Amino acid sequence: MELFLQRTVDGLSEGSVYALLALGLVIIYRGTGHLNFAHGEMALFCAYAVYQFGEWGIPIGIAVVMGMGVGFLVGATAEVALVRPVARKSAFAVFIVTIGLFQFLNWLDGAIWGGQQLPNTGVGSKQVSYPSLFPAADDDFVTIFGAEITIKSLGTIGLVLVLSAVLFFVFNRTKLGLAMRAVASNADSAKLVGIRTNTVLMFSWGIAAAIGALGGVVTAGNAQSVSQSLMFSVFIYASAAATLGGFDSPLGAVVGGLAIGVIQNLTAGYVEWVGQEMKVGVSFLVIVAVLLVKPSGLFGTAKVERV
Repeated sequence: MELFLQRTVDGLSEGSVYALLALGLVIIYRGTGHLNFAHGEMALFCAYAVYQFGEWGIPIGIAVVMGMGVGFLVGATAEVALVRPVARKSAFAVFIVTIGLFQFLNWLDGAIWGGQQLPNTGVGSKQVSYPSLFPAADDDFVTIFGAEITIKSLGTIGLVLVLSAVLFFVFNRTKLGLAMRAVASNADSAKLVGIRTNTVLMFSWGIAAAIGALGGVVTAGNAQSVSQSLMFSVFIYASAAATLGGFDSPLGAVVGGLAIGVIQNLTAGYVEWVGQEMKVGVSFLVIVAVLLVKPSGLFGTAKVERV
């Protein structure tokens, strides 16, 4: 029983990181109706930026806030300069543009920071020990029903819950949140009632990238290093989480992220042939199953089109 609880707790810890990235995906989809396939690379660019700020002697707390600011600028600029012009012509073109942005940002990371940062190997550039947002030692933990959970994991889970509450308030109690929902539902009708759709679209991408930056910093802090491949698998897991929970539901992103983390750890722990290397396969199976059974996700809103 204790082993089951330990694997569940570990899954919740990993799933909280997926939830952070999934929240960004949901915000963009809810505010613009688009899927951002460069979301993980935006988060990675911001993680590198936070690392650079730390190298300049800036404390980790301030560096993270600055990194989120960089994320907002990257997301807002991408929407204005790339997504908006092509979205007017073809929704499918946005998909192609975000894939191109994915490749560009990954190349840019290598061009600026000298390729992959691989600690303890001497390969690539210099060794990196990425600062953690929660600087408690890895062996600092609390015991819950026999399962050990680190202070760092508790901090990440708490961060996700607080951020979810803030987003719930924004979407349901602020003019910006209501405007984002209106634009995603029907941009033309939103214009007729005086909503500045272009501004809403820009803010949606900026806010999503800022939240993604937080996810990138947490991921790099847990790994204690940052590399160009850091966010590849995490983005897939976050996509599975958003699919499971529903792309228009922040609550679904959180529940989906935690669920994916738990499902992966329990599957890898009890099904021997899966192992840690096949976790990504579990995520793909979840995506396919949800799309076949309930395409809108557990908490998503099913769209009905009149013909």
